[in-house]
Amino acid sequence: MLPEQFTDRRQARPGAPDFTDSVCWHLLLGDQEPVRAMAREAQQRLACFTGLHMTPLRWLHATVLLAGRAADLTQADMDQMLTKARLKLNGTAPPTVALGRVMYHPEGIVLPMSPANALAPIFEAAQAAALEVTGNPGVTSTPGPSWVPHVTLCYSTSQQPAAPIIAALGKSLPTHQVTIDKLTLVIQHGPALSWDWRPIGTAHLGRYDDS
Repeated sequence: MLPEQFTDRRQARPGAPDFTDSVCWHLLLGDQEPVRAMAREAQQRLACFTGLHMTPLRWLHATVLLAGRAADLTQADMDQMLTKARLKLNGTAPPTVALGRVMYHPEGIVLPMSPANALAPIFEAAQAAALEVTGNPGVTSTPGPSWVPHVTLCYSTSQQPAAPIIAALGKSLPTHQVTIDKLTLVIQHGPALSWDWRPIGTAHLGRYDDS
């Protein structure tokens, strides 16, 4: 169902995960030109609207898991999580997913990744790593226990009617296939939309990387 109104994502959201000063597992996609091209096209179509915070091209991503608070995790903890994820993903073939369908939420606009189940081994590796180190399986960015992989094109930072924005962007963009070959652990300093991110390390699919 399409939303009638966009809301301000920065306002308090009871029950929603807080990504301020957090450690997260992400699929960082800013180096994939097809994803950047889709984001640029969407941004051009939406340039006339205020109250939409565009994801910087550098940080285009799919959030896999909120692993914990940055203040609660040491460098040794994060190194241990990386080691666990690398071992879990060793020999896992990089999956290819499609991006193109546009979905609208009161808090933003996203591109679902399909088929979602192709990415299940990545989610399982992130969750297992978080559980081993923190004793907690982590939190997804979407309601419910399951992970719904998606790339967020923009976040809503105001309240406004959704219909004009939906009409401008539409329900799909030219479809692109994207191969996912890495899972990255990132510290997010400050509020989520400040984009003060620091990648800590990467677990590559299909091979073991001990860097």
